[in-house]
Amino acid sequence: MPLPFLLLQLRPEHSAADDEYRAVQRISGLAPDRLVRIRMDRELPDLALDDFAAVLVGGGPSNVSNPDAAKYDYQRQFEPILRTLVAEIVRRDFPYLGACYGLGILADVLGGRVSRERYAETAGAQTIELTAAARTDPLLRGLPRSFRAFVGHKESCQDVPPGAVLLAGSSGCPVQMVRVGDHVYATQFHPELDGDGLALRIETYRHAGYFDPDEADDLIALGHRETITAPGEILRRFVARYGDDRHRD
Repeated sequence: MPLPFLLLQLRPEHSAADDEYRAVQRISGLAPDRLVRIRMDRELPDLALDDFAAVLVGGGPSNVSNPDAAKYDYQRQFEPILRTLVAEIVRRDFPYLGACYGLGILADVLGGRVSRERYAETAGAQTIELTAAARTDPLLRGLPRSFRAFVGHKESCQDVPPGAVLLAGSSGCPVQMVRVGDHVYATQFHPELDGDGLALRIETYRHAGYFDPDEADDLIALGHRETITAPGEILRRFVARYGDDRHRD
């Protein structure tokens, strides 16, 4: 029987965590028994990578670049364990797809600079531009050279992390997608988000400092006007590529 995918979540808000899980499941086409969900805000047990086909790490209100005193209690507990796991993923070139925080923790492990200095983006859609390196990448070849994707983050990679290949950027945030080795990927944008999911997150994080709370309704309306297709295709391709546990082409 094929191995399951592992989704590591860091959203303490139940509605946002549940929606993220359902969105990954819906867009990827994974059956419930093929997507193991662990909410790191509750616990992060010892994990053996060989028990899984690939690892997915989503986003949430935690920031890699926050000083320890400003981190949530649960973040201080799971982050050292996650950092060790991501280091093993990089060392083994194990299939990984991180989004938002999932990019930040990967960049941090690689020795990159993740901070709030520049490149924050409010909740909504941005135009993503693929680089020349994306033309031959298995997850990206054949996709439009530019496409719309939903974002929303306070911290960003200030430069391309050491050892990473830049696959996509945007005018407001130059590091939108990277690859490390052949099988480790991460995006600043959210491959799982559609207009309804964005609306839920805007409501959930209305007072979390991502945007002016008075703009929430307008941001929701703008999100519903967007047609977002390519990000979900990236997630589907990732799952299709690594659904065969031994596929590493």
